[in-house]
Amino acid sequence: MANILYVDDEPSVGLILEDTLSRAGHRPMGARNVVEALQVLTKESVDLIISDYRMPGLTGLEFLSLLQREGYDIPLIMLTGYASIEHAVAAIKAGAIDYITKPVRTQQLELAVEQALEFVRLRRENESLRREVMEFRNERQIIGESMHIRRILQTVAMVAPTRATVLLQGESGTGKELFARAIHDQSDRRDRPFIKLNCAALPEGLIESALFGHERGAFTGAVKRVEGAFERAHGGTLLLDEISEMRLDLQAKLLRVLQEQEFERVGGTSPIRVDVRVIATTNRNLGEHAAAGQFRQDLYYRLSVVPIEIPALRERPDDIPMLAYRFAMRTGSDVGKEISGIAPDALAMLQEYPWPGNVRELQHAVERAVILSHDTILPGHLFEQQRMATGGLHPLVQQAMQRSANGDGAPPVAPVAPSGGIVLNTLNVEEAEKALIERALEVTRGNRTKTADLLGISVRTLRNKLNGPQRAGVAE
Repeated sequence: MANILYVDDEPSVGLILEDTLSRAGHRPMGARNVVEALQVLTKESVDLIISDYRMPGLTGLEFLSLLQREGYDIPLIMLTGYASIEHAVAAIKAGAIDYITKPVRTQQLELAVEQALEFVRLRRENESLRREVMEFRNERQIIGESMHIRRILQTVAMVAPTRATVLLQGESGTGKELFARAIHDQSDRRDRPFIKLNCAALPEGLIESALFGHERGAFTGAVKRVEGAFERAHGGTLLLDEISEMRLDLQAKLLRVLQEQEFERVGGTSPIRVDVRVIATTNRNLGEHAAAGQFRQDLYYRLSVVPIEIPALRERPDDIPMLAYRFAMRTGSDVGKEISGIAPDALAMLQEYPWPGNVRELQHAVERAVILSHDTILPGHLFEQQRMATGGLHPLVQQAMQRSANGDGAPPVAPVAPSGGIVLNTLNVEEAEKALIERALEVTRGNRTKTADLLGISVRTLRNKLNGPQRAGVAE
C-alpha cells in the first residue's frame, strides 16, 4: 500500500481517483489546490502525487517547481484535460514521471500508478545500494597521516587513472591489497570487476587454469569450459597476490599476456583478447629475487612500471592511534559494545610495540582488547597472549626497566604507568618494579584487580610479586 496524494479542483475527478486508488489497495489523500496539497505534505508521508495540469492559483507545472525548490523528492504524475504534445513535453521536462489525459480511464491510471511506484521502489533500492557501496568503500579507506602514507597516496592518485602495471612490495599484514583496491577505486575501471588471485594459495597444477581458464576435456576433471581470472577481470583490474611464488614457466605466459593482452585457455587454440589492468603484490624484494634467478627479470621490469613500497607499521607509529581507534569503534559496533576510548598509556604501549604482524596484528590485538574491556581499553586488555606466555609484566614494561638498568637513557617513565606517569629514580630493576607496583596500588586505592589490569599482569602474578599473603588494607 502506498500513500498517494491527488490534487484536482474537479470533485467528479476526485471521486474517480479516490475510488480507483482505494480499490488498488492504496491510501488516497485529496487536495483541491496547491495550498491544500502543501498542508498535506507537512503532515503526511507521501509516496506519489497525481496533480492536475490546470488549477486555480498555481498550475501543475508551478507545483512541480515548488516541490523541487522545497526539497520534496516525490514522483508526480501530471493529469490534464488538454491533450497535446506540448503539454506532455512540458510536464516531462519539468520533472513529471508520467502524463495522463482526461477523462480518466481506470486501467490507464492503475498502470501509471503501478509503474510510478515501481520506479520509486527501484530508486530507493539503488540509493540503498549506493549507500552500502560507499560504506563498503569507507571500510576500505586507508587510515594514516604519516609522511609515508601521504606520499603513497599521492602516487596512487597519479597512477590510478593510467593503465600502468603497479608492483606493491611490503611485509605481510601491511595492507597491500587495500592499496591495490584504492588504485582500482580511483581509476575509470572502478565500476568493473576487481579480481584477486593468490599465486601462493593455489596448487601448482591449478594456477594456470585459474589464470587463463580451460576448455572442456583439457585435463582429467575438466567437465566444462571455465573462464580464468583474466577473462573475469576484463575491463577491470586483476590483483596477482604474492606474485613471487609463481612458477617460472607460467611467468613467461603472464609476460605475453601483459605485452599483447591476449592468451589461450588451457586446452584451447583460439586467442582471447582482454583489457585488464594488472597489479601485483609481494612480501619479498622482487628485484633481488630476480637478480638471484628466482624470478624472470623481464617480467619484473614489466610488473614494476610503478613500484610502491608499503612501509611496515613500526615505521609509522604516528598512524597507530588512528588505526587503533578505527578498529576499536568497528569491533565495538560489531559486538554491540560501546567503547568510549583507549587509555593514553595503552596507546603509548601500542606505539612502542614493534608489530611484526603489522596492521593485521594491530587489528587483532585491538579486537581482542575490545572484547575483554568494559568501555575503555586499558593496558591490561592488550597483548594477552604475550602476557600469559611471559607470566610477568608486559614485555614493553620489562624492556623499559631493562634499558634503565643498562644506563642507556634517562630514568624511565613506565609506558603503562597511571595517568601522569611515574619517574623511577633507580637503576635497580627489582626496585623499579616495586616502585611501579606501589604507585599503581596508590592510584587504584589498593584494589589488586584494578592494579593488575593497569599493569597488564594477572592478579596471581601481582600477588606473587607482592610476596605471598595479602597486606592489610589491600582489596581484591
